[in-house]
Amino acid sequence: MKRRLGEVVVSSSTSFVAQCYQLEMAPALGELVRTDLPEIYGVVGTVTTEPLDSARPVLARGEAAVSEGDIIRDNPQLSRLLTSRFEVFIAGYVDKNVTRQYLPPRPPRVHSFIYSCSADEVVEFTRHLDLLRLLLNSGASHSDEIVSACIRQAAASHDQPKYFISQACRTLAVELSADVPRLNSILRRISP
Repeated sequence: MKRRLGEVVVSSSTSFVAQCYQLEMAPALGELVRTDLPEIYGVVGTVTTEPLDSARPVLARGEAAVSEGDIIRDNPQLSRLLTSRFEVFIAGYVDKNVTRQYLPPRPPRVHSFIYSCSADEVVEFTRHLDLLRLLLNSGASHSDEIVSACIRQAAASHDQPKYFISQACRTLAVELSADVPRLNSILRRISP
């Protein structure tokens, strides 16, 4: 059963931002997620928890608390004053039952639902690794972290994670053949 994480609140041709329905239920950095109609896949690149109203900054509330759990218990309103959002970098889409690992003609609609991908979906989508080029060139200031997190996350879904990682490393070696220091930096982040 697919798990709905939230919905799109900002959308562009290369990425989108989704708001979580529950405060602490954002997906992990590098996780593969998707929208439904149209079916667009993306990789989580940034997770943020922030005030719903930017004019009301978050204040420390735990000076007298024994644990972090006490803060939440003593301030139940926090779940209504804060929100978790995550930015997703588009990695591909489905067109006429064919998976494409390049940008779709249109971004997802605002209010499209966002779902976690099952292990089977992750394996199927990462059967080809053209998405790594999209992520490397996403323009995110931390794209190398996103790429390495994506590979680590996807490897966990594969029956042979070491083989998947070696395939991903080969793909990266081709993509970054002219930038060996960057390649080495990403490879260090991938290795267990």
